[in-house]
Amino acid sequence: MPTLDDILEQIGEFDFFQKRTLFFLCLLSATFVPIYVGIFFLGFTPEHHCRSPGMAELSQQCGWSLEEQLNHTVPEWGSHGASFSSRCRRYKVDWNTTGISCTDPLGSIVGNQSTVPLGPCQHGWVYDTPGTSIVTEYNLVCEDSWKLDFFQSCVNAGFFIGSMSIGYIADRFGRKLCLLITVLINAASGVLMAFAPSYSWTVVFRLIQGLVSKGSWLTGYVLIAEFVGSSYRRAVGIIYQLAFSVGLLVLTALAYVLRQWRWLQFTVTLPNFFFLLYYWCLPESPRWLIAQKQNDKAIEVIKHIAKGNKKKLPCSFQNLSSEDEDGEKLKPSFLDLVRTPQIRKHTFILMYSWFTSSVLYQGLIMHLGIASGNMYLDFLYSALVEFPAAFILMLTLDRIGRRYPWAAANVMAGGACLITALVPDTVYWLKMTAACLGRMGITMSYEIICVVNPELYPTFLRNLGVLVCSSMCDLGGIITPFLVYRLAELWHELPLVVFAVISLIDGGLVLLLPEMKGKPLPETIEDAENLHR
Repeated sequence: MPTLDDILEQIGEFDFFQKRTLFFLCLLSATFVPIYVGIFFLGFTPEHHCRSPGMAELSQQCGWSLEEQLNHTVPEWGSHGASFSSRCRRYKVDWNTTGISCTDPLGSIVGNQSTVPLGPCQHGWVYDTPGTSIVTEYNLVCEDSWKLDFFQSCVNAGFFIGSMSIGYIADRFGRKLCLLITVLINAASGVLMAFAPSYSWTVVFRLIQGLVSKGSWLTGYVLIAEFVGSSYRRAVGIIYQLAFSVGLLVLTALAYVLRQWRWLQFTVTLPNFFFLLYYWCLPESPRWLIAQKQNDKAIEVIKHIAKGNKKKLPCSFQNLSSEDEDGEKLKPSFLDLVRTPQIRKHTFILMYSWFTSSVLYQGLIMHLGIASGNMYLDFLYSALVEFPAAFILMLTLDRIGRRYPWAAANVMAGGACLITALVPDTVYWLKMTAACLGRMGITMSYEIICVVNPELYPTFLRNLGVLVCSSMCDLGGIITPFLVYRLAELWHELPLVVFAVISLIDGGLVLLLPEMKGKPLPETIEDAENLHR
């Protein structure tokens, strides 16, 4: 009996129905952006300093600019700029005192004292920004700055837990049902977050979004791959990820227009309610139905696909078989990932590569948020480089192979991070160019690992292998906020040096993996063990 791939060759492997479905699911991919990298705008930390009672009136009286005001109120500002610690202290003086000199205000208050006592901020902070973020609303600075790290870590913790549980639900109850449920929960929690009354509730709703959003994105990825013929899976996978890059541009434009974080959160969440209409637009995956022995339903879906492609299903293709119908069904276990030497090597290298890709991708975005310059233009420039990255992969993966472009992408990302760290801020064009090349390199690495990971495991172990290895991506996302924001307190460019080291190591490790260009997917453990030969 024919398999589904045989039938797709007759009714269209990538025709009108599949192209329409890809368009629908690409919209879903683009809306995952605000959850994955939305912290850049929602959690933006503007320039800030302690609020000093009376200083605003004195500044107006003396005609001081903001810089002059900061020179007088923020310790160490005039010598080398406000460090993280200096912005959390203030001079313990009364600015409401009469007779303060506009040329030497501190001297006129403290007299002949050699030092001015310092104290903590007791009256809040002043933020130099026209908009709001969760940082400015909940004062997540100074001793509470860790709460911003915790906020983003909760999202990634949700990714970590949700990708496993949602993956099981999708395999157990179907792709379509899983997609619709996760979309509904994501939409509801996103709107509730926009109206959250406190920091705690904001974290709770963001965690819920994390629990379902990545699982929803992965389900969409799997669904489109299961609708097309085998020769088109790599192309639709790259296009699906390219839609994520388009979402980055849309998010930048929305964030520029909507400077209030609650309005931004509400706006980027609304499209998720539109995706509930997919109940009538998308059928269940025929491959999943066949795997569940629901061949009658699978035939109905196949006829729907044929009708969408304006083709007829031949009478000889009315019966279906699965590829593993005649073989013994093997049950995967976690031990299979480390039991044999080659698969064990693949597992550990892939886990490190997922971890590296996540840390660099999210870390570079977060580091942009604490760098000087126009954050909207910086984010836009770094997002635009993802498009040539995808184009380069389409040209090279099936011509050169996987390993060398992968290693080159990691080396480019690591080297660019190192250059960005060492180039002074005065050479802005070179610093920004290096940062964009780093973003391009890690984007290529991210997309290559999505292709390579499934290719290195036998069929019965493939889903589990991808699941376990990619979980390191979420683990990396959990620690990245602490890595970026806390190391930057020691030296602003220190996170970039750390990124460079781990990326260069990854560039060497991926060369130890077998080349998969032109090779069939392994079916058994023995096949996977012999890939390096």
